[in-house]
Amino acid sequence: MRIIVVGQGPFGEKVLEILVQRGEAVVGVFSPPDKRGEPLKALAEKLGIAAYQPKLMKEPQVYEDFVKLQPDLGILAFVTDIIPEKVLNVPSLGTICYHPSLLPRHRGASAINWAIIQGDTRTGLTIFWTDKGIDTGPILLQKEVEIGPDETTGALYFNTLFPMGVEAIVEAVDLIKHGKAPKIPQDDSKATYEPPCDDRVASIDFTKPVDEVYNLIRGCDPQPGAYITYQGKRIRFYDARKKLVSTGKGAGEVVAIEEGGLQVVVQGGVIVVGKLRVDKGDKMGPVEFAQSVDLKIGDKLGG
Repeated sequence: MRIIVVGQGPFGEKVLEILVQRGEAVVGVFSPPDKRGEPLKALAEKLGIAAYQPKLMKEPQVYEDFVKLQPDLGILAFVTDIIPEKVLNVPSLGTICYHPSLLPRHRGASAINWAIIQGDTRTGLTIFWTDKGIDTGPILLQKEVEIGPDETTGALYFNTLFPMGVEAIVEAVDLIKHGKAPKIPQDDSKATYEPPCDDRVASIDFTKPVDEVYNLIRGCDPQPGAYITYQGKRIRFYDARKKLVSTGKGAGEVVAIEEGGLQVVVQGGVIVVGKLRVDKGDKMGPVEFAQSVDLKIGDKLGG
């Protein structure tokens, strides 16, 4: 079975590595022409596999290259570009895609972030057959996992959904090779679709309930980093914890500045922030941060 892998980052690289180790015939890889695509390109070249780095997957040359490679199966392993239906349909057996949620819930580019931001206690991954919609194609297989109460997006992805996703793609390829891969329609009535998790949704409001604030912070950790605006700069929060305590203080008030955390009052508790970053600077501990902006106990952060 002739396979094309489209992907980027460590995930795309690992998928290619495992497929080749298993003896699959990967005939070409496509990745972005920047640092996101370099790991996959470098491995492909090392393995003697044709590597392509188009600026956009909708370029006419991409379709022509797909046709020349005569693929049986396309695999989308962490893809953020829009791929035309025409290209997806070139492989004779179709194209499959890895998505880090239990579709149809959390369609879109930031599925892991939103599962945590919205307080889900379970999520998973889906391998589905692509179609012209965004994450709308028939389901091939799914894997379900718990979300720990203190897990961040980064921890959930790298510790669980990344390795499980690689294994799921391998399982899907085996099912396809043996003619046993299902195509289960998604229930669109249960679909949710959220926008990309970026600064448009990452602003912290300390007047919100403690769980809501905490979920936003861990859902935006490591990217984009939930933030407040202070002294005209964006201050991003990482490695946060929550404390369900009553302080009698107002929302946003700083009640402690310690090496173990900067403590800020929210509705129903306190958020303890382990690391902070000012604008595009380096992350720093609470004491160093407070010194850098002359922050003191009793000062108020946010609106």
